[in-house]
Amino acid sequence: MNTDCLSVWVEGVGIVAPGLNGWPHAAAVLKGEEAYVAAATVLPAPEVLPAAERRRASRIVKATLAAGLQACQMAGRDPASLANVFAASGGDGHNCHALCEQLASGDGQISPTRFHNSVHNAASGYWSIATGATPAAQVLGAYDASFGAGLLEAIVQAHTSQAPILLVAGDSEYPPPLHAKRPIADTSALALVLSPTRGPRALAELRLPRRGALRDGEATALAAVLSGANPTLVAATAGIPPLLGLPLVAAMLRPANQPLEVNVEYLPPQVLQVTVVPMAGAVHPAPAHA
Repeated sequence: MNTDCLSVWVEGVGIVAPGLNGWPHAAAVLKGEEAYVAAATVLPAPEVLPAAERRRASRIVKATLAAGLQACQMAGRDPASLANVFAASGGDGHNCHALCEQLASGDGQISPTRFHNSVHNAASGYWSIATGATPAAQVLGAYDASFGAGLLEAIVQAHTSQAPILLVAGDSEYPPPLHAKRPIADTSALALVLSPTRGPRALAELRLPRRGALRDGEATALAAVLSGANPTLVAATAGIPPLLGLPLVAAMLRPANQPLEVNVEYLPPQVLQVTVVPMAGAVHPAPAHA
């Protein structure tokens, strides 16, 4: 056992992003086995929500629910049993736009539905409604460092509690004129199920140094991890906060037992140093075809 690091094992990955529909498809694209085709994010209907909440679900809620459920299914974990960490740089851009538009019109009567969807923990709340999850839930935001901050929180929690945990990072785009100031291209979410112990479904080990995990440096570029990360994919996912975690998950697809140090985006000038060790015998499901 490496006592200089905190170790957790990734059991499941979920992703909802432009041109990437689930982890099996994303893995094939990242490895260069399938061509990347730029397309708008496909947001699955949140069928797990009761009808009233389903009608109110925003784009970020749909994305985070889908990614979180994908990760739990892959890990073979009951979503209701997992503590969770939700991370977002800004949350629901469309709802923010609608609220600003209404306030600018002079009408101060804000819709209760608009208001409860505007808070930063909205996606986490919908998750608990959809899954019945009652373990501890943490919600945080750190602008472009949100995925890194969420990962740091989730690794430490999994280690200290010695229980598996779900991390979900999600954000949505802003309509004009806010889009000019925060040009997020599309809604996306990236989810990981992390376990403090290695089980039969482990895809990779993540090692976080106990000291010096945060250091000055440059974030690892996606193209530096896998040769299959083509320029079109890199361009399409650039500037989308949850997808700053793509280099980390891409490193899981490398040959088994070949560690790779990945610098995850954090608050400049710092990065979060994580060593990714792909597991021997890990099964990456083949992409589904229509």
